[in-house]
Amino acid sequence: MSHYETIVIIISGKAYLSIQNFSFETATGRKEMSIELPSSSEYLPHIAYDSVIFGFNGKKLRILILEYHNTGLFALPGGFVKRGEDLSDAVQRGVMERTGISSIYLEQFHTFGTMARFQPEIMESILEAHNLSIDPDHWMLDRFMSIAHYALINYDDVTPVPDPLSDSICWYEVNALPPLILDHRLIVDKALDQIRTDLNSKPIGKSLLPERFTMKDLQHVHEAILGMPLRRSTFQRKMLSLDILERHEKLFSGKAHKAPYLYSFK
Repeated sequence: MSHYETIVIIISGKAYLSIQNFSFETATGRKEMSIELPSSSEYLPHIAYDSVIFGFNGKKLRILILEYHNTGLFALPGGFVKRGEDLSDAVQRGVMERTGISSIYLEQFHTFGTMARFQPEIMESILEAHNLSIDPDHWMLDRFMSIAHYALINYDDVTPVPDPLSDSICWYEVNALPPLILDHRLIVDKALDQIRTDLNSKPIGKSLLPERFTMKDLQHVHEAILGMPLRRSTFQRKMLSLDILERHEKLFSGKAHKAPYLYSFK
């Protein structure tokens, strides 16, 4: 019995692949598979992207992390850019396939290209864990510059989907991340620095909260990102002075005089 299929594979910081497979069962029932890897005529060589996908669960800031099958390797979601494809479209596509969300807030924040991130043996071990082999001269094992982005996503809207080479993709608290491959820990740290810088100039909370929220909800987002408590009165005064919020009706839950106002971003 034979079967044809197309598998889409995302390998963090290395490749976004569309691999054509021909699989069949022999007389002994053992499944065989022939895999043809894509060529550099389909993707731009030496250029990759990595995505730090932030989500907020009401209390903690979390990041989506992949765990590759049978390797003990953890990584940020990432991939390659196709020829004739905008970088932003490639990143949007990659994040959508991992989260199921098509409308995503993305910010490009840094490019990583040190020689220390050139470790082709990591890619080889990921493929070998699936009994796949690759030519030592294949373009996927070459050196790559990674253009890093951070994404902001409403935690409740996400259904994380691992790629075919991964056992899982899970939310991890920012302060409890597993060891990450290559320079992915540095990428996370840079993303955190950038999102903290962007807090007062960009609508960071808009993508992490429901459409309408209380001032307390927004304060919790800022506290989770900054990693420190904030004074309620000072925070409220500051946010209202920025003129980025629209006030709505109160959120009644029992005692009317204590009901907080609901807000949305303008």
